[in-house]
Amino acid sequence: MTDLDQLIDGCIASRESRLEDWDTLGFQAKAGEEFKRAQVRYIGSGATGDHETDDRILPSEHFTFSNMRLPAGAIGPEHTHHDVEEVFFVLEGELEVTVHDVADGTRTASRVLGYRDLIRVPAGVPRSLRNAGDTDALFCVVIGAQKPQLPTYPPTSPMHGITRD
Repeated sequence: MTDLDQLIDGCIASRESRLEDWDTLGFQAKAGEEFKRAQVRYIGSGATGDHETDDRILPSEHFTFSNMRLPAGAIGPEHTHHDVEEVFFVLEGELEVTVHDVADGTRTASRVLGYRDLIRVPAGVPRSLRNAGDTDALFCVVIGAQKPQLPTYPPTSPMHGITRD
């Protein structure tokens, strides 16, 4: 095997080698079954915690990339990434993305995204997700840092006060 073969092989994360991880965000189901969702990591661990021992994940240098599976009727709770922007790119289904007023969180604006639609949410803007269809939604999540800070859950979020334990 040549150096170039090793280089390219070390840069590939095949779909077949990915796992749907329902446990990483499983603590959110403490607030209700509608918060169950799966993360499929490709580059880095996203902002979900420590996955250093998962040798299937390609190392992150400047951003993280994962897929998220949001079952029909499921919700991604309101949360804020204070240090990074976050991008959602829809592969399957319909995803309603809501941004929340930074000052009080009660004013919102929502848009429904479909196949190949993308939204970029700036750092510091609270956001939430909802599967707007009747089938699973599958979408890419890109977070703009090698190791983002864990997100926070504002008082208006159903996750506020819920712990990861």
